[in-house]
Amino acid sequence: MYTPKHFEEPRIEVMRELMRARPLATLVTLSSGKLNANHIPLHLIDQPAPFGTLRGHVARANPLWSDYAKDIEVLAIFHGPDSYITPSWYATKQETGKVVPTWNYAVVHTYGTLRIIDDAAWLRAQLEALTDHNEANFSKPWTVADAPHEYTEKLIGSIVGIEIVITKLSGKWKVSQNQPAQNQASVIAGLNHSGMRDATAMAALVATGAKK
Repeated sequence: MYTPKHFEEPRIEVMRELMRARPLATLVTLSSGKLNANHIPLHLIDQPAPFGTLRGHVARANPLWSDYAKDIEVLAIFHGPDSYITPSWYATKQETGKVVPTWNYAVVHTYGTLRIIDDAAWLRAQLEALTDHNEANFSKPWTVADAPHEYTEKLIGSIVGIEIVITKLSGKWKVSQNQPAQNQASVIAGLNHSGMRDATAMAALVATGAKK
């Protein structure tokens, strides 16, 4: 991933926060000589240090778990907030007119070795951990135990576990750090009044990035 120095996010805790907040990852693997991409919610475990482990599952019918290059690392991409930035928001537009559109975004690339786990007990524990994490903000969280045991056991038989011990993390926060302070302020104001998807979250990232 091309990452100019001013867009680099090296802090592990910040990258982990994005990975936990937006767990649907794009998992890229090499299979039968070609690239394969799957979109899978992955649960981040803190250990082992320093980066942790990703755990998830795929349908048994998905060839990802049976057709992949075991000697090639995999790439899981976590997508944070993103927003179109119109040049009309830049304060300097009125001064020079030398402004162009861009796209702000935050993203984490994780690398590691894929491990396949075909074990019912492991899968149940993984499903419970993933569900508990994503249900935590609901007033009445649903748990795996709420469903009939025979029903979940049958479904568990139709999936296969995956685990990736992370060997490298790469974070890119392209959030207007290359703009002067007055443009950063006007971008924050423009985002907060735009009503666009992710606008409020991106405004917060621009404000945070300006203080780094």
